[in-house]
Amino acid sequence: MTSPEPVDQIGPRKLLILVPAYNEEGAVGTVVRQALAVRPEATVAVVDDGSWDGTANVARAAGAEVLQLPHHLGLGGAVQMGYRFAFEQGYDRVVRVDGDGQHEAEDIPKLLAALEEGDYDLVAGSRFLEPSGYKIEPMRRLGGLIFSWVLRPILGQKITDPTSGFIAVNRRALEVFSRSFPLEYPEIEALVVLKRKALRFRETPARMRPRLAGVSTIGNWKSVYYMVRVLLGVFANVIKYERRFHQGKRG
Repeated sequence: MTSPEPVDQIGPRKLLILVPAYNEEGAVGTVVRQALAVRPEATVAVVDDGSWDGTANVARAAGAEVLQLPHHLGLGGAVQMGYRFAFEQGYDRVVRVDGDGQHEAEDIPKLLAALEEGDYDLVAGSRFLEPSGYKIEPMRRLGGLIFSWVLRPILGQKITDPTSGFIAVNRRALEVFSRSFPLEYPEIEALVVLKRKALRFRETPARMRPRLAGVSTIGNWKSVYYMVRVLLGVFANVIKYERRFHQGKRG
């Protein structure tokens, strides 16, 4: 059995770097330039989620293709549009990077290498697999720990950073997500979707830094609200799947 070919020697496979962005004119240009500096052969596609600032113009000037949504759909809708575009255009690999600049572009090759090493369908960059020094608000960290605890029996494996938006997917996962992607709680429910489809996923260490510009719209209380809503959504999703499974067995 031969070992996987190094990612940098893959050749004809096409790579898309997907950047969902909403009112990120202060950061998105840097995000695009840094991604292209690391993977100059890639296409960078910025999905402008109905921004009212200059996000689209800044991204285009930095060298990105811009997909503009007619109005604000939210993160899940923007990401699904990007996945659908990538699948229809024949891309084999997609790396999702947040538009606020919190993800380190230098870690993109690490995610792609991890995707290849064990024939995984999705690799998520985790802030918590290795000490990184990144400071996270206590309520967000608590929410992440609760999500990890809840997801472990559902997924059958430990996930240390279930809300990570730094994601690499292959063509198999891309096909699934282009057809159906969770709109409201995309990162967490997407893992449940992959588990249902018997696709393989793992984490790899990744760094995170403070956003390059602007202020996050999710504060401590909003984090609590988000956590409760996500947990309810995950449980509803699992119950719905179990019902369909047992109905199929009876049929």
